[in-house]
Amino acid sequence: MKKVMLVLSVLFLTLSGFAQGKIEVVCDSLGSRLTIDGKPFFLKGMNWDYYPIGTNYTYSLWEKPDDIIKAALNSEMTLLKKMGVNVIRQYNTIPPRWIQYIYETYGIYTMINHSFGRYGMTIHGTWYGNTDYCKEDVKEQLLQEVDNFVKTYQGTPGVLMYLLGNENNYGLFWSGAESEDLPIGENIHDRRARCLYELLNEATLRIKAVDTSIPVAICNGDLQFIDIIADVCKDIDVLGVNSYRGDSFDILFNDVKEKLKKPVLLTEFGADAYNAVTLQEAQQEQAEILLNNWQEIYLNASGMGENDNCIGGFTFQFSDGWWKYGQTTHLDIHDNHASWKNGGYKFDYVPNENNMNEEWFGICAKGQPDDKGLYELIPRKAYEALHSIHGIDPYQSTPTAIVQYFDIVRDQIKE
Repeated sequence: MKKVMLVLSVLFLTLSGFAQGKIEVVCDSLGSRLTIDGKPFFLKGMNWDYYPIGTNYTYSLWEKPDDIIKAALNSEMTLLKKMGVNVIRQYNTIPPRWIQYIYETYGIYTMINHSFGRYGMTIHGTWYGNTDYCKEDVKEQLLQEVDNFVKTYQGTPGVLMYLLGNENNYGLFWSGAESEDLPIGENIHDRRARCLYELLNEATLRIKAVDTSIPVAICNGDLQFIDIIADVCKDIDVLGVNSYRGDSFDILFNDVKEKLKKPVLLTEFGADAYNAVTLQEAQQEQAEILLNNWQEIYLNASGMGENDNCIGGFTFQFSDGWWKYGQTTHLDIHDNHASWKNGGYKFDYVPNENNMNEEWFGICAKGQPDDKGLYELIPRKAYEALHSIHGIDPYQSTPTAIVQYFDIVRDQIKE
């Protein structure tokens, strides 16, 4: 314990000081960073939602009575604040008043997300499951939605950043919302991709015409189409990336630095807590992968001397999603069928076999709900690991001190 405290003193632990102010992206000789009233703010984020066992994406906490919402938030936000999370990611179903409540009560910001047609759209009364961003009526409707989006959240205390989309590039290939193997190859989709990123850039400009007080980011599926992004999506402030590469992001930060020259934010990354080979829970493996990921995120922050372009990340996700595999069926069963394959997760990868368990990505397991839909969370090893490392402020530390402390935490979670 003395050794841990000694390292923490070197790292200048900073877990307080949340204050709403001028939020902007700064790029200078030290690199890129987000600042609030001129002070660097490193995003220690979490993809957070609230779905009781037995429900799916149709459930909305925000439609419940205020006392239930406050009880749910008190349970979840207290745990998030304790582990050092300073920002959550939310879609634009959350009412502004609850963003303000979360910020003022728990000191946690919100990155507010518009899906930008990712999961289909209704155009002139007809539902289209796959959005064609080249069509004029689609463009018109999405830009109108973005206008309404920014007007809804503009000036809300606690809003840290606008985020457009959620790996919409994969939507050019996938026909549904359930995760599939990552698409390979771009040629036949280049035209549609160009339409997508041109429209995202136009939407960014529409937001900035109304609100210049906070940055605008897009959320891309890894770095696919980054050359097109660099060509036609120049007005974004931050590139958000959902990246599931396993133990390491490899040269992701360098690729963004060379090709796009924009700050990078890991909008999603993580590891499932289930071993598809042994058919057992894999808490240790999940925690180790998240530690490796966060160490790279910290070491690529401004002033660290690597790529200096990472402003933070959002772990995926806070609690297990029991509805993710079937989406609409067997909602009360914690499914262990792997739905896609990824060789980056070596602990249970077998060539040509699926190993990614969508329902087990939570750093907390989920308890059964009571008659009000409220439930308790059971933190996994990953929660304890992130609780330890989120005390680090990379802007007031050194690469050596960061690596030393991560090594200590790795040893702790093995005990």
